[in-house]
Amino acid sequence: MATLDTPLPGTLHRTDRIAHALTRDWHVGLLAAAVLAFLLGLLSASVMPRGPVTAANGLLVMAIGLAVGLLTGAMTRRAWAIVPVGLAYLVALELGRIDATGPTLDLVRLDNTFGLMALAVSRGLHGILLLVPMLFGTALGTRLRPAPAGRQRALPIGTTILGAATVGLAVLVAMPASTPPILGADGQPIPGSIAELANVDLNGSEQTIMIRAADPDNPVLLYLSGGPGQSDFGYSRPISSVWDDDVVFVDWDQRGNGNSYPAIEPMSEMTLDNAVADTIALTEYLTERFDEERIYVMGESWGTLLGVLAAQQRPDLYHAYIGSGQMVNIRETDRRIYEDLVAYAAVTGNAELATTLADFGAPPYRDFPLTNGMIWSYYDYIYEAYTPSETYERLLTEAAPGFYGLAASEYDLMNKANAVRGLFDTFSVLYPQVYDVDLRTDATTLEVPVWILDGAAELDGRRDLALEWATQLDAPMKRVVTYDDAAHSVAFEQVDAVHGLLVEEILPATYEPGE
Repeated sequence: MATLDTPLPGTLHRTDRIAHALTRDWHVGLLAAAVLAFLLGLLSASVMPRGPVTAANGLLVMAIGLAVGLLTGAMTRRAWAIVPVGLAYLVALELGRIDATGPTLDLVRLDNTFGLMALAVSRGLHGILLLVPMLFGTALGTRLRPAPAGRQRALPIGTTILGAATVGLAVLVAMPASTPPILGADGQPIPGSIAELANVDLNGSEQTIMIRAADPDNPVLLYLSGGPGQSDFGYSRPISSVWDDDVVFVDWDQRGNGNSYPAIEPMSEMTLDNAVADTIALTEYLTERFDEERIYVMGESWGTLLGVLAAQQRPDLYHAYIGSGQMVNIRETDRRIYEDLVAYAAVTGNAELATTLADFGAPPYRDFPLTNGMIWSYYDYIYEAYTPSETYERLLTEAAPGFYGLAASEYDLMNKANAVRGLFDTFSVLYPQVYDVDLRTDATTLEVPVWILDGAAELDGRRDLALEWATQLDAPMKRVVTYDDAAHSVAFEQVDAVHGLLVEEILPATYEPGE
């Protein structure tokens, strides 16, 4: 059983005097603890206005909670005193970060799933990291007085459990992320292969990339995930494993996404122009690292806009552009999909859906981004039926655990929450900016070969615009490849067929080693 060691005899009298001086009036002790907690709350708001977003932040919050709890318990000898002291910390925290913005801080809604998610990954996570060690510290602090000579004071079972929970939580926070090795036919890591998570500086902002390759001498393919705000590490890694033998596959948590969520600050730099500039900076990093003049860029959904705009600005950096779930004009797409949902509700007599859509009103939606998320949940009503490849289904269920793979090893505990935060905060600041992009007028010419992966089951509001843009696009080489059993995530939903297209057509037509 855990015990508190008896103080050394030589220090016993001094400890008694100090303890008596601090605790002779518990009111004074409570006030002192509350003031200290308030100051620490202000410090927390200054250092981490969005709450803990890194493992170091998480451990700092836990240390603050433990210290506040210990002092509260020791200075008041009353366990209940942690309630007003904890409230003092929380009040200071909220006052100190009043200028911080974003749905995970501003969206306090308990009446729907998205509001609860935003609350859980921000204040909820912060509260758990603070409260558990704070309760343990308080329980421990109330017992920080000398035991009678020759005796030891045993910790109650509740305090022991809180201590174990504090240690366990700290271990979870501190556990680093990793990506599993690339294995050969013998089940062993392939010699010389690359499987790593790396932090890179992109225009003064530290961001995280995942690199996976059986052979680092293969051509480099940069995958730009959907969103904005979406992290795909745990989702793209298992599915793209089909391509590991043929390309150096690079996925990127963009500024404000997942493992790169801390780069969301300063918010003033979260712009479309900077997103494109970051894409180009990462491309330059990859060409230098792998000694290539050019790489391939594959965009998915929002990533298709980034890919097109980057290739338009710096065609010298890319062998080819590949678009999956090609977006063209998001403003027009949202409008058409809304109208299709209204028509569906009318044809099917779905009065509840019709009322909900009428309450939302046509896009751009007022309650942003909450309404967008709810609208997306209705898309299944108007998708055509299709059957993704067996490989996709198998890899998705066997190797991509959790919501969008968030249970995967590529995320530590804090970044699992950050991946959800990005879906709210990064989306909310970037999505309105891309409303002004229309590739039909902004990118009518590309100086690189272009392949558009067209899903026949894609929503008309997306597909029709993509085909319209592809028809009018002027490029040195251009091909639209249609897959009957695919919709929005064509590159993954038909991963085997796209792999065949890559190795049998795209690479032979565009790649020379060293270029």
